[in-house]
Amino acid sequence: MKQDLNKGPGYFLPRKAATLLSVMIFMIAVAASAFKKNPPAKEIRLNLAERDSVESVKAFETVYKTLMSPRCMNCHPAGDVPLQGDDSHLHAMGPKRGVDGKGVFAMKCANCHQDTNTPGLHTPPGNHDWHLPPAAMRMVFQGKSPHELAKQLVDKKQNGNKDMKKLIEHADDGLVLAGWNPGEGRKLPPVSHAEFKKAWITWIQKGAYAPKK
Repeated sequence: MKQDLNKGPGYFLPRKAATLLSVMIFMIAVAASAFKKNPPAKEIRLNLAERDSVESVKAFETVYKTLMSPRCMNCHPAGDVPLQGDDSHLHAMGPKRGVDGKGVFAMKCANCHQDTNTPGLHTPPGNHDWHLPPAAMRMVFQGKSPHELAKQLVDKKQNGNKDMKKLIEHADDGLVLAGWNPGEGRKLPPVSHAEFKKAWITWIQKGAYAPKK
């Protein structure tokens, strides 16, 4: 394109100024977005309209009898030695909880509890993460009344800092599921995992109410 010599050198200045202004506006917008704070993640809260103390407590009856069965309670003892068998006697090998819940010294849970169940009658059940709750968060089931256990389950200082969302997700935790695959010769929990999960979620979503006793 030929330059119009009659219009002088100042003819192109407005176009250059406009281009420079556009670049400056773009840079300011980029800088502003860099300092923009992301909105905080929303905490999952219970819908107050869904609260129902009667339905919640009724659902907890199923939760409680499941958690107090040997398949659950044996790994949530009052002491630091796990329980064993359908009669929940002290573990014959006498292992101790340890700081991380996985045993002490050479007596580690994983020494006998492999990734899967050991074939045979009454042989060690398996899971790749077999352990008791850690010493700092012992999460005792043994000896707890329905009221005490319900209160403990929703207390973040005692449940591993789990909010309602994480509690619901915990129903599908690998060690929870292992209760329904305990190995040959062991009784299953009193209800199916699907029934337990339904009761667990209902108890929580209806308000996580604790029975009076």
